Amino acid sequence: MTAPSAPLSRGARYAVLAAAFGALLFDGFELGLMPLASLSVSKSLLGPGYTPMLGGDWFARFTAALMFGAAVGGILLGALGDRIGRARAMGVSILFYSVFAGLGAWVQTQEQMLWLRFVVGLGVGGVWPNAVALVAEAWPDKSRPVVAGLMGAAINSGILLLSQLAQLHPVTADSWRWLFYIAAVPAALGLVVLALLPESPAWLATRAAATLVAKKPPTPLRELFRPPLLRLTLVGILLGSIPLVGAWAASKWMIPWADEIGRSVRADYKALTQGWWAAGAILGSLIGAQVAALVGRRISYCAISIGSFGLTFALFQWTAPLQPSFFPVVFAQGLVATLFFGWLPLYLPELFPTAVRATGSGIAYNVGRFATAAGVLAAGALFTLLGGRYPAVGATAACIYGLGAFAIWFAPETSRQSLR
Repeated sequence: MTAPSAPLSRGARYAVLAAAFGALLFDGFELGLMPLASLSVSKSLLGPGYTPMLGGDWFARFTAALMFGAAVGGILLGALGDRIGRARAMGVSILFYSVFAGLGAWVQTQEQMLWLRFVVGLGVGGVWPNAVALVAEAWPDKSRPVVAGLMGAAINSGILLLSQLAQLHPVTADSWRWLFYIAAVPAALGLVVLALLPESPAWLATRAAATLVAKKPPTPLRELFRPPLLRLTLVGILLGSIPLVGAWAASKWMIPWADEIGRSVRADYKALTQGWWAAGAILGSLIGAQVAALVGRRISYCAISIGSFGLTFALFQWTAPLQPSFFPVVFAQGLVATLFFGWLPLYLPELFPTAVRATGSGIAYNVGRFATAAGVLAAGALFTLLGGRYPAVGATAACIYGLGAFAIWFAPETSRQSLR
């Protein structure tokens, strides 16, 4: 049994929400950085050796490195959150992604940037499970659909912020290092979180009870990969993987595609494209949890999967950059495909008990990033195989979304379940 715990004060709850929102906002900034800057970075560092085909290949490599790092970080730093506390582990994660992102401003080779993107990914992956677990445990059940939506919207708000900065100051082969200086700024937030943010009362109570009974910390990974939690862990991994693979192996190709076609007309066309997508994504991630609360977890996930496949396919096959319909379809795809990222912060904490919640949520969300990295590399190989045609690779990779319409029926319905 978990010992009773005093709830946080209203001010402390809002402090937790603000810190988690900020951590995930800058997390989104990092996620959007290389899709926006990748071709410019490659042109700068490769010099005369740059070709559009090589640019697409390096885009896939940078993305895969971040995803591998995020997968490892989500598991290790998620487990750290169950050991030392959600707030402290979140602070450590913020420092990881901000400090190593800032070092990107001084790289001289593609390989140096590749390694830094992996280390940045450790922090990117670690923030999500700790922020989501901390907020879920700090707020009452009736508030969780709203705060879960805010957690999803935070990431896409970071992507929107990045796109607006890039419209004010376009990212080019001669001017891209400034982005990495800005990416280092959240280190200040990490220090504040470590020093001042209150811890989850539920985690503190569980920790105290475990200390009294067993006199040693729990072992979350062992618990998650044996009955009775094994099935829930595998289901969570599957549900977390599908939207991530779809987003990075399919959707994100719209940015370099927009850059290749649109930059002759507008230097900031790729930033404008990312801005339209992020505007839809903020709305989608904000209401994703509300949709799940309204119609049920399983029905909503199934419907989102079908809609995401249809709109991603339409984006790459029925419109193109510079066409009048392009930005409206980009907006719609961003809205529907990111309903997942409001759904996941609501659903994944419901799958796992308090003692393993951060680890379980981290594994469920971030193991999918291993699959995402593999999917991105496969999409990169497919890009080369298909002659560098962005519409072909984007439409083919969109099929991953369709799997969600079937996978969700293996998951439990948790609509009427309180956190345990």
